[in-house]
Parts: sequence; C-alpha cells; structure tokens
Amino acid sequence: MSDDSLRSIEMTRLEKGRYEATNPRGGRLAVGQGGTDETFTPVELLLVAIAGCGAIDVDLITAKRSEPTRFDVRVHGDKIRDEQGNRMTNLVLSFDVEFPDDEAGRAAYDVLPRAVQQSHDRLCTVSRTVELGTPVESRIG
Repeated sequence: MSDDSLRSIEMTRLEKGRYEATNPRGGRLAVGQGGTDETFTPVELLLVAIAGCGAIDVDLITAKRSEPTRFDVRVHGDKIRDEQGNRMTNLVLSFDVEFPDDEAGRAAYDVLPRAVQQSHDRLCTVSRTVELGTPVESRIG
C-alpha cells in the first residue's frame, strides 16, 4: 500500500487498564477498560468510529444544501460472548437531523435518505470494514 493509504495510531500504557492513543497529528485520547472512569472503552471507540464516519459522510453531503439546526447520531449494539468469542451484534446507526423550514432545508431533507444509504453502502470506511469482516493480524514486535 502507498503512504497515502496508511492510517495508524500509537498507544502507550499509562497504568494498569489505562492507555493513551496518539495519532500522527498529535491528537491524544484516553482509553480504559471501562466502568471506573471517564475513559472510552475499546468497544465505545468502535461505536464512536462508526458514528463519526457516518456522521461526517452525511453532514458533508447535506450541508452543501443547508446547515442543520440539529444533527445527532447514535449507535448501539449488544456485546455478546458465544462460540465465536466476544463480539458486538445488532449494531444500529441512527440519525436525528433537522434542517430549517425553507427551500434549502427541504433540499437537504430530500438528499438525507440517499446520503445515509451512500454512507452505509460505500462511503464509510469504518462500517464497511466491520461489515466486510477484514482480518486483523496480531504480532509481537
């Protein structure tokens, strides 16, 4: 793959069950095992990634017509353990979007369903990767 296609983060242990992820631009994000502090768990980060990817796609398409007056996105699912191990099922991405009641707002509403579908079917790298089941290779060193 080319350098243009490479995406990466680095993660450093801060203490038992608590880590800091850093992106190549210097952004930092606290990650934890969950339930004890404000850090996001890895599963929550997966949900954030799905929501963020879809939201960006839909926002970039609809905002060409009108700025939303409300733009909320939710993702939920069930964490299960079965013969395949721990995993998420029943993932649902929901958009709650409102535009002004004018011509531009109606134009944005008109493209909203198609924008959501395009994000799902081909634009969102995160949900496409999850749905297609891309293998993850684990290494030491």
